Amino acid sequence: MSAVKRFRPASHLSLVEGVRGFRLVVTPGRGETFGVTLEETYGESGNSITAPVSEATPVQAGRVVDALFVAVRKAGHQPSVLAFKRKAPIRLGEAEGVRLALVLLATQPIAKHERVRALVAGINAMSVEETYYWYSKCMGLDGNRARKALRTLLAD
Repeated sequence: MSAVKRFRPASHLSLVEGVRGFRLVVTPGRGETFGVTLEETYGESGNSITAPVSEATPVQAGRVVDALFVAVRKAGHQPSVLAFKRKAPIRLGEAEGVRLALVLLATQPIAKHERVRALVAGINAMSVEETYYWYSKCMGLDGNRARKALRTLLAD
């Protein structure tokens, strides 16, 4: 009879237990402006894996600053944590991070302020389930097509 081999998972794979969340990293710009990088995190704060979702330059962050403040407030932080001199990342919950990711992904190539405001208003009007759906589409293999479809949907 052959001995039964016991399967033991690798120890480095078991480090990623916990919830999915997001963190907002503030990057200083010229003067008192700042850009942001949104990262998706897996696991708890000590043992987490991060993947970048979207990056916004100081000009792009200025266009969606209201959405940034809303996400930070809903995560339980004061809006004053968004400062150009901030070093530590700001932790966001999953729902707030997904909504902010959609805002950043949908408005990234747009320069007209009226269109940016319309896109942000449309994303804010979505239900949580709808934001999760569009986030999964925008981060998938055909992400560019999904982002264009989202912008087309919200343009009307």
